[in-house]
Amino acid sequence: PTPPASPATADAADPDAREREYFTDVELVTQDGESVRFFTDVLKDHVVLINFIFTNCGSACPLLTRSLASVADLLGDDVGETVRFVSISIDPERDDPAAMKAFAEKHGANRPGWLFLTGDKAKVDLIVKKLGQYQPDVEAHSTTVLAGNVPERHWTKIVPNQPPPAIAERMRALMGKGLSGFGG
Repeated sequence: PTPPASPATADAADPDAREREYFTDVELVTQDGESVRFFTDVLKDHVVLINFIFTNCGSACPLLTRSLASVADLLGDDVGETVRFVSISIDPERDDPAAMKAFAEKHGANRPGWLFLTGDKAKVDLIVKKLGQYQPDVEAHSTTVLAGNVPERHWTKIVPNQPPPAIAERMRALMGKGLSGFGG
């Protein structure tokens, strides 16, 4: 019998195996009702900006989504091409794809390159836990935004009260486009 592959051999055969295992590749559903695998279809090969919402939120979620829509406007064609925005429901039992789409439309965020994800509660909770943002009480959820260059394995947290131009600059830096005014 052939011995099992060593981790180094497994990584050589599938360089994404470690990230896929860490982030998980569970299936979620987009605001358009399409099934996607979290690592393979959402994260892999992308620069991502991830936030956590629930559609019945009356304060932080709408404000942050509108702010991130302004960031998307500043990034222009890079959204969908170089960078992907990902909003994950932390209340998937109430946030079905139609609710997610309505929320995105209401707050100027239903656009190419921006995924609103929901799905089975256990799967969503697993992802939110892996990303270090899980709170059992939906109302107490974190508004921290995660940003990462997945291929480069470079991740950062962005506090949500930064102005959109500052967040856009952070995203440009992750895309390798440098910071304006710093020779980038």
